[in-house]
Amino acid sequence: MGKILIVDDELNMRLVLSAMLKKEGFDISSASNGREALQILQSNNIDVVITDLKMPDIDGMELLTSISGRNPEIPVIMITAHGTIATAVEALKKGAFDYITKPFDIDDLKNIISKAIKTRALKESELSLPPAEIERIGIIGVSPKTMEVFDAIKRVAQTTTTVMITGETGTGKELVAEAIHCNSPRKNNPLIKLNCAAIAETLMESELFGYEKGAYTGAAITKPGKFELAHKGTLFLDEVAEIPREMQVKLLRVIQEQEFERVGGLRTIKVDVRIIAATNQNLSRQMQAGNFREDLYYRLNVFPIDIPPLRARKEDILPLVDYFMEKFNKKLERSVRMELEVKEMLLRYEWPGNIRELENLIERMMLLAKDNRITPGEVPDEFKISLDKIAAMPTDDSKKPFKEYIRGHVENVERQMIIKCLEETGGNVTNAAKKMGLSRKGLQLKMIKYNLRKEAK
Repeated sequence: MGKILIVDDELNMRLVLSAMLKKEGFDISSASNGREALQILQSNNIDVVITDLKMPDIDGMELLTSISGRNPEIPVIMITAHGTIATAVEALKKGAFDYITKPFDIDDLKNIISKAIKTRALKESELSLPPAEIERIGIIGVSPKTMEVFDAIKRVAQTTTTVMITGETGTGKELVAEAIHCNSPRKNNPLIKLNCAAIAETLMESELFGYEKGAYTGAAITKPGKFELAHKGTLFLDEVAEIPREMQVKLLRVIQEQEFERVGGLRTIKVDVRIIAATNQNLSRQMQAGNFREDLYYRLNVFPIDIPPLRARKEDILPLVDYFMEKFNKKLERSVRMELEVKEMLLRYEWPGNIRELENLIERMMLLAKDNRITPGEVPDEFKISLDKIAAMPTDDSKKPFKEYIRGHVENVERQMIIKCLEETGGNVTNAAKKMGLSRKGLQLKMIKYNLRKEAK
């Protein structure tokens, strides 16, 4: 069933874990410290490492760092006491597969080990896609912060790790969830979405777990819930902070044990579901206020991805404008273009509604556009009023001349796009020029201007 290395400086803990797992059919090795564990890893084929966090000499965190560098394919499961859960979560960010808390239940441990072995098997069967082949699924942007989000998607997509996506309304949390699912080994299985804020409190349990015929008045048929429908796939829980506190206990049990009963049912249903949660709220504050369970938070926040607001990544605005205009030109069967002055206005705006607000504004202006041109006349009055308020605020950018301001933004976007095209073509200037609709000489001049000659072959 797999060879497991147990690392703990307490002899009793090693003996107890070894005995429990040997009964389950696992082949067990043990080490009393991190240094001994590294020696065992050098001469043995280990499938999973289970290690305590606090140990003398080389502790669990140092051991994790070493394994991640030397044997990144080996999943590492951390053992932690309740008081050090925050440390365990930090270990998860650094590459640990999961954690168990003392005292632990053997069934929970078996589930985690089983998932860890499956994850390693997927890696060894080379299901991981090369980074260049991973699809963005509609995620548009060239800014460094967007690249960080994309890198996070690439890192977590091939695993079964639970993901927590945070960000303001309209930043694209659902798109990120879709990208993770579509680049995962589960991509051919269901991606089930549930907006927790849109479900009445009394119906939440039925939505998640389903119900049996006759479970309550009006239950004329047996209906499967979202967990059942997402079997072998992914369940996206949007606005997870809206789940009632009494339901949070049941959700935690399903995440830990991957099993549940329908409302009114007695039969236990086992599922294999990956969870991706999202929220626009600060869950740490919700925990402090007593509205969100701490243990559920740590189970959901294994791999956090924070999506920055659009105002913090303004390099993405013009690429998004181009994307939405192309989309709506096809939809409306038009060929509308946007004047430079309007683009400058979009760059100065703060976008409280983020990408969703930008998309809606562009569609509105394109519908109003005369002669297939979006001019300042098509910009809504309320948008202009907001811009006037921003202009009244003292900022460094407001002191720059108009042409210098817009040129700086455009050049930054152009430089990022050239870098991206060169990366996609392996540094081939001719192919990159064709991709961008430029002549080879034209691209070479821009590369000299932006000091990008080292990017080319």
